[in-house]
Amino acid sequence: MKHINACFCAAIAAGGLTTANIAFADTIEDQKELKQELSETLDPSKPPSENFNIWSFMINIPEPDHKPEREGMVLEVNEKVLNAGYTHPDWFFTDPETGAMVFRAPNKAVTTPNSSNVRSELHAMLRRGDLRIGEKEPKNNFVLTNHPNPTEYGAVGGTLSATLSVDWVSTSGDDQKFPAYSVVIGQIHGLGKTEPLKIFYRKMPEHDHGSLFWNYEVRPEDEGERYDISTDVWGSHELTKASDDPEDGILLGEIISYEIDVEGTEMTLTFTKALGTPQEETKVFTHDLGKGLEGHPIDRGYADDAMHLKAGAYNQCNMGTEHPIWGTACDNDGIEAGDYVQASFYRLDLQQ
Repeated sequence: MKHINACFCAAIAAGGLTTANIAFADTIEDQKELKQELSETLDPSKPPSENFNIWSFMINIPEPDHKPEREGMVLEVNEKVLNAGYTHPDWFFTDPETGAMVFRAPNKAVTTPNSSNVRSELHAMLRRGDLRIGEKEPKNNFVLTNHPNPTEYGAVGGTLSATLSVDWVSTSGDDQKFPAYSVVIGQIHGLGKTEPLKIFYRKMPEHDHGSLFWNYEVRPEDEGERYDISTDVWGSHELTKASDDPEDGILLGEIISYEIDVEGTEMTLTFTKALGTPQEETKVFTHDLGKGLEGHPIDRGYADDAMHLKAGAYNQCNMGTEHPIWGTACDNDGIEAGDYVQASFYRLDLQQ
């Protein structure tokens, strides 16, 4: 919230107390009240596992794993350790004031095998109590109703809902590429490289507001041909430094909510901003995951795939430059330089 308050105080000092600035101050005040209300059921002195039901999750932490069988790979913390009070002082901890569950990820660290981007992220593992972390275990994943063998899997469909704030996104990178200046705060991942859903927050350093949008990834026979289709919720995924501030967007530190609901073959996404105020706004989107997207002939859809839900902070900034989309050319000068992302969750619920 330091960035938001600094902007408002500067406006007052300059004598620029406009209607827009007054509305800005009202938003800050509303957010303080909302965070206080959300914090009433959270204990800042307890680890995340004592404030949230995360028994059906493991977590990736952006450090090398210490287990011999995972040498050189990203750290995976299973549900037993996670729920024994696990925290990490830099990447996963309880906010000492609000009790929120905080996820933080730098611009550069060890990553998962199929990604150049760093994450601090919960990963649903439906075979609860089984410490074999393997994400490809059928019972750890869910499928759609038109899957050829649904009984072999952990669930058919499911719902993930979250109430959170994005507190920071990296302030460096190529602004012509949409992953720069962004963080993924919720997703569905398939068993291959494909991701049926990623929910993004993206903000330019010069702007007060950021954009919220979601991506569907087309699933071709050849995974090398996959590509994303973006749908804007508030603001635009195509923001650049030359764009106007997306005043219909989301402030850093502003409380928002999302729900990912998969029932039958249909995915329903529900987003809400300005929670608990007269300006509260909800938008709903639907997409049939069970068939290819019309107009995209190489898309097979996800009828024969298995999937899992994720939530946290998946940093979309990296130092790469070669890839035309995902090489975001971000700096890596550390947290003090702003080269990280952070999200704080006040509610998180998985139903499967």
